[in-house]
Amino acid sequence: MPLVIRPLGDPDVDAVVSLWHDAGLTRPWNDPHRDIARARAVWPDLLLVAADGDRVVGSVMAGYDGHRGWLYYLASASDRRGEGIGRMLVAEAERRLEALGCPKVMLMVREGNDAVAEFYDGIGYARDATSVLGKRLIPDD
Repeated sequence: MPLVIRPLGDPDVDAVVSLWHDAGLTRPWNDPHRDIARARAVWPDLLLVAADGDRVVGSVMAGYDGHRGWLYYLASASDRRGEGIGRMLVAEAERRLEALGCPKVMLMVREGNDAVAEFYDGIGYARDATSVLGKRLIPDD
């Protein structure tokens, strides 16, 4: 059965959260279930999964604020890495963002995560000389 890239559905939520935990993407101050609910409330067709039959083997969350697109939570199952799942998910997220008129896609990579930065280098992303600042408005705890 071929891999299918599609929007996340209700039955996928726990599998995606598990995938994010396994990939080391979650942090104690962000509730992944709330992140999913918030994303689906705004852009439900931009939270994508890669499905192999009934198994979720990858995910990406995209967003668009009218100025820039953003990618978050790109992950693939540890036993499926190297198969191009991440590239397929990013390509589909980019396609959907471009269809919305999005001129540029941004993402954040934590310092020291060289393998992930190199992955994005390899698919055409440039490292901008910027600092990311943040302020939490609604605590998840």
